[in-house]
Amino acid sequence: MKERIYIKEWLELKPYETQTITDGYYLKLSNEIREKLISNHYDILSEYFDNEYINMLSCFIASYFEDIITETNIWTSFVELHQELYKKKLPFYDTNEYYENEINYQDVRFLLWYFFNTAQTDKFINPKNYFFLEMTSDIIEILDEAYEYAPENKVLKKYYEINETENNFYAARNLIDTILFKTYLFYPDTFLDLHENEAKLIEENKDNENIIHYLNENRDAELHKSHTRLLSLTGKEWASEIIGKEHPLSTDFLNMSKKISGFFLYKGQDNNNIFIEHIASSKKFNLTKKSFDYYENLKEIDTILFLGIAEWKGEWWFSGIYFQNDFNADLILDEKNSVESRMAVSFLDYQTEKIDETIKLQFDAFKDFNNGSQIAFMPSNKIDEFIRKYTEYFNRSLNLTKKEREEAKKRARKDGFFGTDDNKTKNYSKISETGLVFFNPKSGVEIALAVNSAFPLSENKYFNKKDSTEHIMRLLFAEEISTELAMYCIDNYKTKLPFFKIGKGKELLNDIDFLLRFWKKNNYHTVPAITFTGKNDE
Repeated sequence: MKERIYIKEWLELKPYETQTITDGYYLKLSNEIREKLISNHYDILSEYFDNEYINMLSCFIASYFEDIITETNIWTSFVELHQELYKKKLPFYDTNEYYENEINYQDVRFLLWYFFNTAQTDKFINPKNYFFLEMTSDIIEILDEAYEYAPENKVLKKYYEINETENNFYAARNLIDTILFKTYLFYPDTFLDLHENEAKLIEENKDNENIIHYLNENRDAELHKSHTRLLSLTGKEWASEIIGKEHPLSTDFLNMSKKISGFFLYKGQDNNNIFIEHIASSKKFNLTKKSFDYYENLKEIDTILFLGIAEWKGEWWFSGIYFQNDFNADLILDEKNSVESRMAVSFLDYQTEKIDETIKLQFDAFKDFNNGSQIAFMPSNKIDEFIRKYTEYFNRSLNLTKKEREEAKKRARKDGFFGTDDNKTKNYSKISETGLVFFNPKSGVEIALAVNSAFPLSENKYFNKKDSTEHIMRLLFAEEISTELAMYCIDNYKTKLPFFKIGKGKELLNDIDFLLRFWKKNNYHTVPAITFTGKNDE
């Protein structure tokens, strides 16, 4: 076992590569924390982590301390956001005695829980576990002693600042990159996720000369779409909070769009913009030339471009990678019939289309079709048939005339959409012999497998008491299962399920929304599973 932490390991949690004047102090502090943890708690630590991760845990706690001393506003942002959401400083622990902008016993205890449950995900460790309490006591003793003389890291603070008049998208994007991938608080979360994804990409494409492009595109995509386990927030939301709500750019960060990656047709340019059309959806965009150095290479109208774009302060900026192809009718047809490609821009419709009205109509039809219930239980091999029959029932419920149906089909064909393959079935029984269909009022029809025993309904013939706890835990932990389905179980059946009546399960209910954000970080916020085709011409 290495006997100490070296500067290279400490700098892994920093947004810079060259040692600053204060790094020696905090490295020494990290080693003091490590020595205490190794001496008193190695048996427990070694059950979950190798020595490298024990070192990083020590640096992680020392970085929290450095954050408080330097006032970089990272930890404070989390506490303030948690307070806004839940009217208390932190989950799990009593914070009646809590000192803002200082080190707190509850902070360290929570951070230990967070690191243990993020750097490894094989086991869920209860926040009230005794060893968090014991480790916290040892660590606080060290931090209390260091508090009076610890130096500010003025270099570090500059990495979390941005000029109030900054208009450049790339400066804003760089701050988000720093927060998600170079900040101690998200080291065990988004940084390790990125590191794992990059390792897979390198292994799969190690002989490919374009590997650097793949890595750059992956990092850019993760920067835009990643949510943190803490509060299921995106990088732009953390940036808005860390720079402060009074900062002129705080709202601009919140208003930054999702990234759209896909195929576009080149439609011309002027002095300021390049005109492009998203092939799958026919949506038109003006891409600012400030962000795209290759505009002089664009000559032929309807040249096919693959690129990523994001909106910042009312302009669309290039973000990610770019390549171009000659016109290809087959590619265009495939794109227009790709639901996935159309969904890439669906978020732009959520503000303009009658999404809520459409989902409400579908919801009402689902309950009519399913005897008044929004959930149905069945063998897995019956799921596709159930959804097909429900879809037919919903279409009939619209009471469209033959002429209206034909006009809708014409609009879709004009848009290049010829329909999906409804005959393609999925083998759900590979996962579970039984499943359920749930109508999610935020998104639409949802399928869930291996969770039936979380629902003790009389009409659920597949409820099995001995599988109940396992199915509840899957319902709560599985990121692909929606927050709404998990809460449907809790809101309606927690008094009927032993898991939620006593012990650890009952304790989880006190902070269940925080935990659902933690477990379902990238899918906690459900979005409509609707894409529009064949729109009327305006």
